[in-house]
Amino acid sequence: QVQLVESGGGSVQPGGSLRLSCAASGIDFRQRYMGWYRQAPGKEREIVASIYWPSGTTHVEEAVKGRFTISRDSAENTVYLQMNNLKPEDTAVYYCNVRRILRHEDYWGQGTQVTVSY
Repeated sequence: QVQLVESGGGSVQPGGSLRLSCAASGIDFRQRYMGWYRQAPGKEREIVASIYWPSGTTHVEEAVKGRFTISRDSAENTVYLQMNNLKPEDTAVYYCNVRRILRHEDYWGQGTQVTVSY
């Protein structure tokens, strides 16, 4: 059973930084993406960044490119999202995601709130 445990959300002022962590357990498949999505109030959930696990290739959405970095600890099955120069429009619930490629299955964490305001 796949479990994703997120941590690291919180409240910061614009220009601040946060680091999100997502520890995965119960994963017995290698062909997957791990990444982060976010959902702001009244908006659809959107992808922020992802890692193709077999190679470590990363992708970061244009809206956050240059400010957010996704990385991983393969040994710990953990993915991180370093968020710098945060803006009010980054305010959202951030969700960790595992996508099992060959079976088109998605697994989600419980979500962690990120609030950017004065």
